[in-house]
Amino acid sequence: MSYWGAQVIVNLFDAIPWVGPTLSEWIRGDYVISDATLNRFFSFHVIAIPLLLLGLVAAHIMALHEVGSNNPDGIEIKKVTDPRTGRPLDGIPFHPYYTVKDTLGAVAFLIVFCVIMFFMPEFGGYFLEYNNFIPADPLKTPPHIAPVWYFTPYYSILRAVTEDFMWVLAAALIAYLALVIRAVRNPVVSIAVGAIGAVLLVGFFTIDPKVWGVVLMGVATLIFFLLPWLDQSPVKSIRYKGPLVKGALALFVIAFLALGYLGTLTVTEGRTIAAQVFTLIYFAFFLLMPWYSRMDKTRPEPERVTD
Repeated sequence: MSYWGAQVIVNLFDAIPWVGPTLSEWIRGDYVISDATLNRFFSFHVIAIPLLLLGLVAAHIMALHEVGSNNPDGIEIKKVTDPRTGRPLDGIPFHPYYTVKDTLGAVAFLIVFCVIMFFMPEFGGYFLEYNNFIPADPLKTPPHIAPVWYFTPYYSILRAVTEDFMWVLAAALIAYLALVIRAVRNPVVSIAVGAIGAVLLVGFFTIDPKVWGVVLMGVATLIFFLLPWLDQSPVKSIRYKGPLVKGALALFVIAFLALGYLGTLTVTEGRTIAAQVFTLIYFAFFLLMPWYSRMDKTRPEPERVTD
């Protein structure tokens, strides 16, 4: 399964117009999955990704030092300070409170981690799939190639994009652009939005749907970075948000779990239609957030942290 999974991942780059075949061959280091591919993928996962994670940890610590921690009320803890010392009255020292809390969390995680590693590494086929114990055979394709469980929602989005679904996406794009133009009411911005929409619409029907499946899968993972700008609610904490935001979040969770489940199953017409519906809900949660988060009836935030 790892062999065919690598084949699928490399073939995603093959879908890129013009440079795709050359790029996928460069990534493999050969015309087929070979020792060169394994060496490159091993180096990427064992060296490059850990270094990237260390960089993210450093960025997180710097951001935490700059703006402070969040709290259940979602209010700015640096707003009220002690006039003598300048320390936030709603803040607490990192030590001993957070050191004890983080140590407890790390110990709990390591207990579960060690139990899985030493006693049930396959975890019923969800962590190490049983197909991984079958020797790779380039001449025998498995009947169903599925990624590990935490990738299945995005894999389901990839498979949901078909030629017929492109018409639905085109209609959804036109409706969304009309909504944006109506909300902005700026001629220059409207012309720019219309031009971008026209380019996308032309691309919808001139570029292979497989390419758009890859694009949507990538956008589905990166769109979380836009949340600070998409959320226009006057309150930060969901504790004080209203039914619109909470209902939208519930729909998103249902769609995400359903996409994850559909990604573990073989493709049928009914499952493809269901994946397409849940894909629309997934993206609607983010793209419509500026409107429903602003329309939501929120409760007033307290001036100080309540607990």
